[in-house]
Amino acid sequence: MLDLKFVRENPDIVKQNIKNKFQDRKLPLVDEVIELDAKARATQTEADELRANRNKLSKQIGALMAQGKKEEAEAVKAQVSADAAKLAELEASEKELNEKVNKIMMTIPNIIDPSVPIGKDDSENVEIEKFGEPVVPDFEVPYHTDIMERFNGIDMDAAGKVAGNGFYYLMGDIARLHSAIISYARDFMIDRGFTYCIPPYMIRSNVVTGVMSFDEMDAMMYKIEGEDLYLIGTSEHSMIGKFIDTITPEEELPKTLTSYSPCFRKEKGAHGIEERGIYRIHQFEKQEMIVVCKPEDSKMWFDKLWQNTVDFFRTMDIPVRTLECCSGDLADLKVKSIDVEAWSPRQKKYFEVGSCSNLGDAQARRLKIRVQGKDKNKYFAHTLNNTCVAPPRMLIAFLENNLQADGRVLIPEALRMYMGGKTELVPVK
Repeated sequence: MLDLKFVRENPDIVKQNIKNKFQDRKLPLVDEVIELDAKARATQTEADELRANRNKLSKQIGALMAQGKKEEAEAVKAQVSADAAKLAELEASEKELNEKVNKIMMTIPNIIDPSVPIGKDDSENVEIEKFGEPVVPDFEVPYHTDIMERFNGIDMDAAGKVAGNGFYYLMGDIARLHSAIISYARDFMIDRGFTYCIPPYMIRSNVVTGVMSFDEMDAMMYKIEGEDLYLIGTSEHSMIGKFIDTITPEEELPKTLTSYSPCFRKEKGAHGIEERGIYRIHQFEKQEMIVVCKPEDSKMWFDKLWQNTVDFFRTMDIPVRTLECCSGDLADLKVKSIDVEAWSPRQKKYFEVGSCSNLGDAQARRLKIRVQGKDKNKYFAHTLNNTCVAPPRMLIAFLENNLQADGRVLIPEALRMYMGGKTELVPVK
């Protein structure tokens, strides 16, 4: 969420940013919120004047009563009563106006970084760099669920009967591989200096609206019926929420945390051949990382975070590339994002396996995550998040890139200790 003062003083910049994100429908909101804010501030000023006058008149009543001037005191009391009624009206109006202002401010997108390329959607994201050599083997690479079935490693039919489409049972070596990747990711991030955390898997609505836009919330989140609770779509939600309404001394920053959690997503609009299997599902597990830092350090941490993901995938012999997300592909709270994509030998192209985002002070402003400087002044922190690994999707890249012509799947050295020393998986059928 933007600073309202910034919107008042820079309406043209805010409007151009909206245009850059191809959200022209939101352009009228800028003038509307400025007008509502002006009314709210005028109402507050009038209310403050009445409050000050009430205090003054109250002192007069006491003085008049002490002097035995009861009639004059009663007249002043009548004025106080009239002012009280007017003040109640103003306070109600002020509350209504502020609620309208806040609602609009929650929908106006954050100012994107000048380095972000302008584009309508993810088709216009820009490749930055490739890591590792993408290889297409001289044998046919089956669809990922077909590979898993060779190991008796997946049952989506049974999961469909139990929970519906978009769920799965992982079995045997494939399930073990899934858990091994998560365990390795945990230790990988701890070795990078991050504090390991297991967060709540449900969060309240005020945290949801603090960490994401209304559009994202509707498309992603599952609500618990009859409760003010939502299942998390990523542990970033509850990890950033950990700092809600806090003031952290500047010298204690940065806060660098890595978290494990299951994730639950509606995945509205998922379709197509690459959306079947375990590519887009309603439940998965993920190792995440978040940073809460000083504004001047967020760019440095942004580069460190996405590099962690690249390094992690390369230890498992998976070629990856980084993409700069264009303006139209950025969620409203994001300042800048980089996607990490893994090579798919079967598809002969890259596909997304992680995303790194700098949200500036947008989440901090919504959740009141503040920092106290050495001069005792307070300011909003910057928050960042990044996927280390989400195994269901990562499993696709892992199996395809480590598959051999005879159906075996090689286990990279970094993962072997988590697989009981196994160097390969051998199919059973």
